[in-house]
Amino acid sequence: MTFGEQAEREFAEILTRYPDKRSALLPSLHLVQREQGYLSPPAMEEVARRLNLQPVEVLQVATFYTWFNLKPVGRHRLQVCHNLSCTLVGAERIIATLEEELKIGENETTPDGLFTLQRVECLASCGTAPMMQVNEDYHENLTPEKVRALLAQWRAAANGR
Repeated sequence: MTFGEQAEREFAEILTRYPDKRSALLPSLHLVQREQGYLSPPAMEEVARRLNLQPVEVLQVATFYTWFNLKPVGRHRLQVCHNLSCTLVGAERIIATLEEELKIGENETTPDGLFTLQRVECLASCGTAPMMQVNEDYHENLTPEKVRALLAQWRAAANGR
């Protein structure tokens, strides 16, 4: 497992910030995910080797946080919060709308690779619930209509319109 030239430079820079290599684990995993789109087993083994960790230690961290992908995901990773605040104001309607519109279930990716749907715990936006995080962006105060409009926008962009 090798990383690209830019990722190698970033990894070396990350290591300069942490006297204990173990402390560089989270930023290293984020770097790998940015480079590959997800954390493959060989990539996690390589991170473990470089940080003098056991592969299982890397896997434990990667599986704890919902922001890490352990398999390839769509271009738009739709993470719908279903914690109490979001559920009370319609998160289940949002999830149902997405499943209906995308013809996929939870933790599935559309055949065109455009969307992956995930149900996640609190995303710390209770005051603007229901909400979902799409890649790095928050979409708040959602309604089924807003969700349909967002999907149409992303589909149009993917088709070059």
